[in-house]
Amino acid sequence: MPKMKTNRSAAKRFHKTGTGKLKRNKAYKSHILTKKSTKRKRNLRKPTMTDASNEKNMKKILPYL
Repeated sequence: MPKMKTNRSAAKRFHKTGTGKLKRNKAYKSHILTKKSTKRKRNLRKPTMTDASNEKNMKKILPYL
């Protein structure tokens, strides 16, 4: 059986927590920031957990995480 390949783009974006959940950064923080409020931009800085509905697919493309 050959080794499974990790999706490299996903490996750079997701990190596993101690409890086995996937941590990710929020989107919409790279450009067009003038129309976004300070509060909204501040909240986009904080990392969050991947939604449970996507967790199964994420673990499939990240077999060695």
